[in-house]
Amino acid sequence: MDADVVRAVNDLTARWARTLPAGNTVVSGLGLWPLLAILATAADEPGRTELAQAAGVDAAAGSRDALSLVRAIEGSADLHAALGVWVNEQLKLAETFDSVVPAPLMGTLTGRAAVDKPKLDAWAAEHTSDLIREMPVEINPDVMLVLASALSLRTTWVRPFTEQIKRVQAGPWAGSRWHWLERVDSDLDAVRRYDDLTVITVRGDADVDVLLGVGSGSQPEVLAGLLGAAARPADGLPGSALIDQGEPGTELAPGVKVGQTTAPRPDLKLTLPSFNVEAEHDLLELRELFGLTTVTADPGVRGHFSAISPVPLAVGQAKQKVLARFFATGFEAAAVTSMAMVRASMPTRQARRLEVALDQPFAFTAVLRESRLPIVAGWVATPTEPGD
Repeated sequence: MDADVVRAVNDLTARWARTLPAGNTVVSGLGLWPLLAILATAADEPGRTELAQAAGVDAAAGSRDALSLVRAIEGSADLHAALGVWVNEQLKLAETFDSVVPAPLMGTLTGRAAVDKPKLDAWAAEHTSDLIREMPVEINPDVMLVLASALSLRTTWVRPFTEQIKRVQAGPWAGSRWHWLERVDSDLDAVRRYDDLTVITVRGDADVDVLLGVGSGSQPEVLAGLLGAAARPADGLPGSALIDQGEPGTELAPGVKVGQTTAPRPDLKLTLPSFNVEAEHDLLELRELFGLTTVTADPGVRGHFSAISPVPLAVGQAKQKVLARFFATGFEAAAVTSMAMVRASMPTRQARRLEVALDQPFAFTAVLRESRLPIVAGWVATPTEPGD
């Protein structure tokens, strides 16, 4: 797998992680990166440069690198990836379209949600092993093209955990009962200390590991630190060196203390809560971070993607659905990321109008037309019919 592409995906993920609000959440930079790389190849300036910088690629090679990455992922035992593009049957394509998106990836759209959405949802379910059953996109007649990626991961631990219900005695979760996981492992070096960050590696039985990070910094700092550590697995101080640095009860690193065992040699006891985190992200809320500022603006008469179509197009939607589950016997995750291109609205002539809004108390009456005889009259102080 191309090391430059791996670095670019890691950088994108780290920048995104720094923006996340507090609380349970999950993102997939890997799910987003191929779409940005493809759009960089397809876009005109200045959007082309913005997208290339966000993806960390040469714009001319972006689409090729995205496809190569997905093919490389398919060599994994546990990880599956797919790309898809669906084009409205009314959209005229540029002659260069096939150089941006290979024909085998292409499907068609009718512009009718009742027809198109089930097809897109089925694709999402198929390529995430039913973990995500809905494509995060809204279909309407203005949607001319949908570009999507799907990822699914399922791995089994080399050494499973035992399960129990546990009440936490101290810390921010004190007093609460949680579904808890525990296991003992002989591999002390599954723990490494990186300054004020502790990283624990939980090995899968094929080619995927899950890294857990705990530290004294803020959520963005710990996330960024964990991603940095993931790129440098041999760095940090290993557990086999940590264990001799203190007496029982001593804290050696965030979340790590010296304990005692009756086993004939030192071991590692790991406990943590099982977790199931799901999130949906509107990527347009961070359009500058993702290089989408220009290509989401009014495309004018020329559009932003002449390599795709002579019809003026702009990115109108960009979303990601993603989940991650850590449990006693393994880990699973999935992400579906989609972008929808919409055609520019044709300019329409606008005339002046009068607008009346009765958004305050008002009077009413009913009269006979000819005689002007009042029949009823009244006053509305507040609306009377709820909308639900």
